[in-house]
Amino acid sequence: MSDAIDAILDVVASTAPDVRGGLAGRRVYESGENPSGEQQLAADVYADELLEERLLDLDAVGSYASEERDDVAESEAQRASESTSGEQPRGEGDLHVAADPLDGSSNLKSNNTMGTLFGVYDEPLPTAGRNLVASGFVLYGPITTMVVARDGEVTEEVITDDGEREVVTEDLTLPDDPTVYGFGGRVPNWTDDFAAYVESVEQELKLRYGGAMIGDVNQVLTYGGIFGYPGLQDRSEGKLRLLFEGHPIAYVVESAGGASSNGDRSLLDCDPERLHERTPLFVGNDEYIDRLEDAL
Repeated sequence: MSDAIDAILDVVASTAPDVRGGLAGRRVYESGENPSGEQQLAADVYADELLEERLLDLDAVGSYASEERDDVAESEAQRASESTSGEQPRGEGDLHVAADPLDGSSNLKSNNTMGTLFGVYDEPLPTAGRNLVASGFVLYGPITTMVVARDGEVTEEVITDDGEREVVTEDLTLPDDPTVYGFGGRVPNWTDDFAAYVESVEQELKLRYGGAMIGDVNQVLTYGGIFGYPGLQDRSEGKLRLLFEGHPIAYVVESAGGASSNGDRSLLDCDPERLHERTPLFVGNDEYIDRLEDAL
């Protein structure tokens, strides 16, 4: 399985320069919406189609799902095997990739941070977070980096212009002395309990919030602290998707020595019933996640 995971990571890395290079000409909105009811940029669709094509070309990948499509896309080999056997095949195609192809794409207009987020599961989608075998994200900042979690360890890599991966930090862990925080959602829509929690946090940490979860979480990985998008008074389920964002980013942060929560328990213990199920999301240093759960 290790070689198969490596092949998936190589595809994500080699696709990153193409996604980044295609952003400038794809800042316009498409006519359609994604399954969550959000208007799609041409860049969202472009990144999604690249990842689908290239990941499903791998023998080890049985299916691919993303925020930008209604249903799971299966590889040709997976579909052929299912039609012959009438049941889910085992063997080749045992890995399943869920992705947010362009997290923070609304930042494209203002030329701010965005990235690609992915999770590699060893069970068909949708499935529980404990079925992740790897996850990570590509960050399109001043340089292009990729953070990968697998086997309980987190690695930071630089992606070169030709899509090669160069390790810059091994065994990445959250700092013990937290520095930053960032929370999404309109403040008037926060619940009273969450607003009270934020009042205590803002006395201790510096605000860092850029409107792309990947960028904000990378701040937490770099400096320590907490990021979250809570359930709101008019949307108790929150905004972020469990399978495409919650599980993968929780796997990264927990592998880096931190914690995750939906306000009650680890996001990895949450099992989605629907492909595009939403969840409140919090990740960061243990002490801040523990205090959050106590507050809520």
